[in-house]
Amino acid sequence: MATTITFDEKHYQIALSLLPGIGPVISRKLIQACGSAEAVFKEKKKLLTRISGIGEQTAARIQPSEVLQRAEEELLFIEKHRIDVLFYEDERFPFRLKQCYDSPMILYHKGTTNFSNPRIISIVGTRKMTDYGRQLCETVLHDLAALDVLVVSGLAYGVDICAHKAALQNDLQTIGVLAHGLDQIYPTVHRGTAKQMVEQGGLLSDYPSQTKPDRENFPRRNRIIAGLADATIVIESGAEGGSMISAEFANTYNREVFAFPGRINDSYSAGCLKLIKNHKAALIESANDVVLAMGWDQQTQPKKTQTSQRLHFDLKPEEEQVVNAMRDQGNIYIDELCGVLGFNQNKVSAILLGLEFSGVVKALPGKMYRLN
Repeated sequence: MATTITFDEKHYQIALSLLPGIGPVISRKLIQACGSAEAVFKEKKKLLTRISGIGEQTAARIQPSEVLQRAEEELLFIEKHRIDVLFYEDERFPFRLKQCYDSPMILYHKGTTNFSNPRIISIVGTRKMTDYGRQLCETVLHDLAALDVLVVSGLAYGVDICAHKAALQNDLQTIGVLAHGLDQIYPTVHRGTAKQMVEQGGLLSDYPSQTKPDRENFPRRNRIIAGLADATIVIESGAEGGSMISAEFANTYNREVFAFPGRINDSYSAGCLKLIKNHKAALIESANDVVLAMGWDQQTQPKKTQTSQRLHFDLKPEEEQVVNAMRDQGNIYIDELCGVLGFNQNKVSAILLGLEFSGVVKALPGKMYRLN
């Protein structure tokens, strides 16, 4: 007698992410329309085609047999290697990344990363870093260590691995975003560093196991590097390349981008100078420039100030709720406020705007706010 396999929602979520030709944007649209990943697979093809943006070709790609079997294999791998699967609707899914229109639907994570860290930076740059670039990278992270930033990069040669190692040396959490599955480390020479990162941060990918580090995977990986962070720092870069792609994504996501200038004739300064010249990155000379631009110098606020107490009595009820939610928080993201208050983002944005005009709150880069 044949054994019947029972699939839970996690099976279907992974399976949906494995369907060829259906990316995260379409997947989320399908789930929104059908109610769950399981419902997507069980919905009639004729009804799927009626969903806005879903045509007959897309509906025809939703074939459960092969991908459900592959999802079962992936779940066995996940369980064996103690990997977290983060679905975009989960509370644990990185909220900064959730703000991005093309955010992954599924993330595979191994480690101890605190995705709710109030200060996250991505550090990117050339694979052929100079001694000047190495000194910049190490100095920046040494100077940011007191702020307990989380450092994101891509585990590649050059600036990436320098950033990870400097973070580890300064007791900072660091996470490597991979362009392949978590069943391998590329380049292999970085295995030792990756092992340390799992204990002091982690490894992250939106690719399942058995995915090779193919060339076309890296630009897609770079969107996660940019989307996870409040700010992207470009250390050294040619006029083209992965770090420039990350900077472009960061700009698209309305995140801060910083770049160190270099000599005009240096090939690995060309990308930084291009970003600065085109107003796509702010010129920085030190970590302090980043701290000031991000408002991190005022991260720790008094629990109650005379000003906030006085303004408290002049606030409308909903404004008072927002102000109370912001007390003891230092800087806080609008998404966090929405979660605490149970208000939608449009409502919270309108209240914050009014409070900003009144001088009660201050808007900071990256959709972050603090009490004055």
